[in-house]
Amino acid sequence: MSEPQVLVFGGTSDARFICQILDEQRISYTLSVATAVGEALAGNINGKIRVGRIDSDEIADWLVSNAVRWVIDASHPYAELLSRNITHACKYADVTLSRYQRRSELNDLEHPLLHKVPSLPAACAVARNYGPRVLLTTGSKELAAYQQGLPGKTLLVRVLPTCEVIAECEALGLGVDNIIALRGPFSADFNATMYAWCSPDVVITKESGAEGGYLDKVNPALEQSIPCVVVTRPQAQVFGPELLQSREDVNHRVARWLQERK
Repeated sequence: MSEPQVLVFGGTSDARFICQILDEQRISYTLSVATAVGEALAGNINGKIRVGRIDSDEIADWLVSNAVRWVIDASHPYAELLSRNITHACKYADVTLSRYQRRSELNDLEHPLLHKVPSLPAACAVARNYGPRVLLTTGSKELAAYQQGLPGKTLLVRVLPTCEVIAECEALGLGVDNIIALRGPFSADFNATMYAWCSPDVVITKESGAEGGYLDKVNPALEQSIPCVVVTRPQAQVFGPELLQSREDVNHRVARWLQERK
């Protein structure tokens, strides 16, 4: 009988450390990432890597055809559609699902200029109350929606330095004065220098946790009296013992998996 397979969904540093733990325990797995950037972030891991976006039905087919018995969703905290598709597919295929959700730092800081909002439209509503220069550190996927929600504003966008992402920005009319192409996370000092350089009237960001440098993004803005709008995370799709929030949680869950296989 073949060994039960594990499928990890990732594309972030979270997925990489989970794969490294699986490697240490000699557990067979596949890492699924959406893009070549996610593949590059995986680094030198022992598992197989599949690249490409995948919907709920395709996930279910993969689980069945590859005899997967455990799925670890370590996708980005804001990849809500993917997490929902993974949850539906695992229920359909009767496969155990764990979710790695990096610890939130949202409640670690309060400030009169710090605005916590549940959605992109709410973020735009707050940002419209401030000056014309809006710095987005929210990635490239929702730039068009921010353009629509912030008419008349000058958008400064910090995005990944890939050809595809730059092309997306240019297709929206964003040019060299708007695009800051860098890969994070960044230190507080780096962010402070960048804010002083580009002089935003308001910063819009996401609750990326310590791994994504959340406090290192927010604190320097507030110290320069720059309002900061934080779009909070979608609600987790997994709860209880299958919701993993630390390296220790992952180690314990892997130990349980090894016991369950016996």
